[in-house]
Parts: sequence; structure tokens; C-alpha cells
Amino acid sequence: MTLLSSRPPQPVEPGLLSRALEVAGRLANDATDVITATAGRGTQPDLKDSPFDWVTDTDRILERHTRRVLTAEFPGIPVVGGEFGADHGADVAEYRWVVDPVDGTANYVAGVPWCAYSLALIDASGPVVGVVADPYRAQIYAAARGRGARANGKPIRLTDRCGTAGAIVCTELTRKGLWPGMGQFIERAATAHAGVRVLGSAALAIAQVALGHAAAAVLHSYREWDVAGSVALAIESGAVVLDRHGEGVPLPADGLLVAAPGVADEVLGWWREAVG
Repeated sequence: MTLLSSRPPQPVEPGLLSRALEVAGRLANDATDVITATAGRGTQPDLKDSPFDWVTDTDRILERHTRRVLTAEFPGIPVVGGEFGADHGADVAEYRWVVDPVDGTANYVAGVPWCAYSLALIDASGPVVGVVADPYRAQIYAAARGRGARANGKPIRLTDRCGTAGAIVCTELTRKGLWPGMGQFIERAATAHAGVRVLGSAALAIAQVALGHAAAAVLHSYREWDVAGSVALAIESGAVVLDRHGEGVPLPADGLLVAAPGVADEVLGWWREAVG
């Protein structure tokens, strides 16, 4: 994929921003209807690399629908998806769409109410537009570069924190289980009187920071389509997005930290201590 720059984001033509927000929002509403109608009801999971890395008919149906609509509405902008890979030229295109039709498929299959649909438009500077559907809470989170973030149309603006005591910090397992140092990270958070939650959706973990429900989210590894939509939300809400070295990179190549600005250094320290 295109390497993302740490320089200030490049401007985007306002008409493209508006159209991308409108279409992405429509697709998120479509996904909400499908997910809520089918979750935990006889879905047919296929295993990938691990017992909890599943693909269902719903994943495929939603991604095909997303690709069909985006290809019609934005010809020439390639799509990268969690189920069907990348369109030709996606690695060199000025813009690309990235979609995860069901982030948290294991939860979806089990009927656990914690999964999401994630869609983002990306350029070389990071997310341009991001939309995340949270079907079980009937919420659509949307953000566009320079236009802020919204939840069901209401503006979101992060209230900063001065410490982690009493706060929630989110993380997620890797595809193969615990990430190196994860146990130490949880112990370090507990020492600081913070609670760590592993809930099964990277997109929603990051969204909790943007919404002010969690102080931070650490993803030791991730796939771009899982998080790009919620990273857009986090950036526009006022959260800090860092790589494991503390550099401000919207979608770093090797893990990311999303945090309220006042606690970013503290949680980054836990992470770096844990991984050595």
C-alpha cells in the first residue's frame, strides 16, 4: 500500500468530500440493516488462519454490495476489502476505498452485540472520509478531513483527560492470539488503576476513544480496512494517533495507539515497556 506521510494532510476537493460522506453513510445504513437482521441466526462461517478468524456469507454479500456501489459512484477509485482483496492499481492510486464488511465476525456469528461495518476513503496522508456503523447501538459514526466527526449527525468533540486512573483502555488480540508483552501491558495498566478491555472489534475499540468512553486503544497489529474508518473519527474528534515510537502517523505500518492527548504519553510508555 501507499506509504502514509506524517506531513500535514493534503487538501481534498470539497465536492469529493461531500459525495464520499453521503455514499459512505448510505452504505453504512445498508450494512446496519443486514447485520441486525442476520447476526447469530444460522450464519455460515468459514475458517481462515485461526479458529476465530471467520468469514460469513454476510461478509461477502456486504463487501460485494459496497464494491458495486463505490465502483458506480466513484469510477477510477479502487477498492480494497477484507474479503476480496485489492482492485488493480490500489497501491499507486491517489485515493482508495478500504472496507471491512463485518469487523468482529466471531462476535457476529455468536450473536454477541459488538461488531461493526467500517468504510474509509484514503489518500497518501491518511483517512479522508471514514464511516463506522455500530448496528447494535443504532449508531453511524462519520468523519471527514477538516469537517469534524459526528454520531448520528450530532458533533463529537473529545474531552481530554489528565490521567488514566479509573479509565478504560482497549486493546485487541492478534490473529494468532496474545501479542508479545500483552500480559505485561495489562498488568501495567492495572497498576495505574486502569481497566483493559478486549472486546473483539478493532474499529469499535478506536471509536470508543473518539466518543470519550475509553482513554486509549492500543493495537499491536492490525489490518488497514479494520481501522481506517475509526481512525478518521478519532483524528477529527481530537484524539492523538501515534505509532509505537511516538510519531504522529495516521495509519502506521506496525501497530498504533489512539488516545486522549493528556494520557497518550502514559499509555505509550506502558506499551513500549511491555514490548521491550
